[in-house]
Amino acid sequence: MQFNGFLPEAQKFLQDLSANNNKAWFEERRNEYETLILVPLRKLVMDLSTTMQEIDPKLELRPVVNKTISRIYRDTRFSKDKSVFRTNMWINFKHPTPGWHDMPSWWIEIKPEGYTYGMGFYQASATTMHAFRNRIESDQSAFKEVIKFFPGRPKFRLEGDIYKRRFNYFLPEDIQKWYQRKNMYLICKRSNDEELYSEEFVPLLISRFKELAPLYQYWLEVCKPN
Repeated sequence: MQFNGFLPEAQKFLQDLSANNNKAWFEERRNEYETLILVPLRKLVMDLSTTMQEIDPKLELRPVVNKTISRIYRDTRFSKDKSVFRTNMWINFKHPTPGWHDMPSWWIEIKPEGYTYGMGFYQASATTMHAFRNRIESDQSAFKEVIKFFPGRPKFRLEGDIYKRRFNYFLPEDIQKWYQRKNMYLICKRSNDEELYSEEFVPLLISRFKELAPLYQYWLEVCKPN
């Protein structure tokens, strides 16, 4: 393993960047960004790559900005918020295709106040969610098998917009909360803790991602063309 944990100074850097969101301040501290944020993210990608390849060999695994690692610069062209820099950074394991947002993907995000990780759809299409509902209806037992870990420890939360109109009144409530989604993802939200700052962070993520792997494979099958 290469990753030994983030330093607490990493989140302090992001917090300070929020208060000094300008190029002059950042350029004076670019070495801090690379040492505290970028290098650990690269190491984390490399340490997780074997597990992620086992889960799905088609995932993008290169430890490079704009491949698995987010850019620090924001795209402000279509945003009212003209802040130059992000104050959160993330890793995203996804399929390197234009339609990746309509397929399940994985992430780890670090913010000043904590971190998150999880798996799900960034922007599932209506067609994908319709296929997902059809598959549940065809075999409820199979779906219950892949979500038997939920919510897990620490808890994963199921999030994503929900349709107000109910599509099927005959499904049990434990399935309805999945079935009625316009989009969905599982997220674990954590405040700053010792695991983030230690070499135990990699084994933690490997364990949690393996919990999600059966559901990921289920969703991946839903996304495959007929």
